[in-house]
Amino acid sequence: MTKSLTSSNLRIMEAPSELQEVAGRWPYGDLAHLAHVELITPRLEESVRFFTEVMGMSISGQERDSFYLRAWDDYEFHTLKLTGGKRPALGHFAFRSKDAGALARRVKALEASGLGEGWTEGDLGHGPAYRFRTPDGHRMELLFEVEYYEAPPEKRSKLKNRPSKRPLRGVPVRRLDNVNCLCAEVTPNRRFFEEVLGFKLREQKVRGEGEELGAWLSVSPLVHEIGLMRDATGLRGRFHHIAFWYGYPQHLLDLADVLVEYDVQIEAGPGKHGTTQAYFMYVFEPGGTRVELFGDTGYLIFDPTWKTVVWDVTNVNDLEKSTIWFGGQLPETFYSYGTPPVGERVGT
Repeated sequence: MTKSLTSSNLRIMEAPSELQEVAGRWPYGDLAHLAHVELITPRLEESVRFFTEVMGMSISGQERDSFYLRAWDDYEFHTLKLTGGKRPALGHFAFRSKDAGALARRVKALEASGLGEGWTEGDLGHGPAYRFRTPDGHRMELLFEVEYYEAPPEKRSKLKNRPSKRPLRGVPVRRLDNVNCLCAEVTPNRRFFEEVLGFKLREQKVRGEGEELGAWLSVSPLVHEIGLMRDATGLRGRFHHIAFWYGYPQHLLDLADVLVEYDVQIEAGPGKHGTTQAYFMYVFEPGGTRVELFGDTGYLIFDPTWKTVVWDVTNVNDLEKSTIWFGGQLPETFYSYGTPPVGERVGT
């Protein structure tokens, strides 16, 4: 079992005074990538079985009522944490900073925003993390110190630049790609990610001049690492889906056939979104969380002066093509279902 990194062996870094003075500045470039996601599931054993046998992920560790998993090309100890609970919900999701100074700057900005909750010692596989909430109430963490996955001999790849062999079971998903959060209002949450955390707005869906329906943002060349969608129910802090990349869009039909055979509920797809150019298929894991099989990276952005792509749904072409470039239409549940389900309170 890999040991947890805690404050006993990793000191929580304090920002030097010169960093504190500029902590609210330089937002762009401080965060590196989406690090991990915690999902709460009322059917823990079945959820673990789904992510290992169907998604092809591996268990890195277990602690109390939580399992830690990773996809075969994830370099960190874990990218998914499954925790038992009474109802399906987002536990938290975390982004890794580029260095300790970058983490200190973002923490300073978060404290100034009034949304910070404070430091935690860390978790299995990573060091101290700063916990906070989005304006809508989603729980997030920022961290820098992580433990790298070391494959045992039987799982080591002959490719030195690959963390582990591709498994012979399940899909298998290759790495964690993105998350999508439902929001009562998209705009204040999008501004928070831009102004406090340093995300860049890549694509946006609006209705006319003043109504923002969706936003797709990233801190890397990926077209998005987080999506924000307006919650049709008007509720705050709900979770829409977690997405895993497996990199073989031509195999979506094969996957659909296998998933139906093994009683995995497919909500939508296979198909392709116009927004982000994502090849997609949405399914539900046994605990009730929507999972996207992301068959392609969409596209990568290297242009430092990238202009946000805006889709205005008052335009018939934008309305149709932003959602579905090809494939069947999305069901009503895609816009109304999130976790916790309607009527449940957010939190664990």
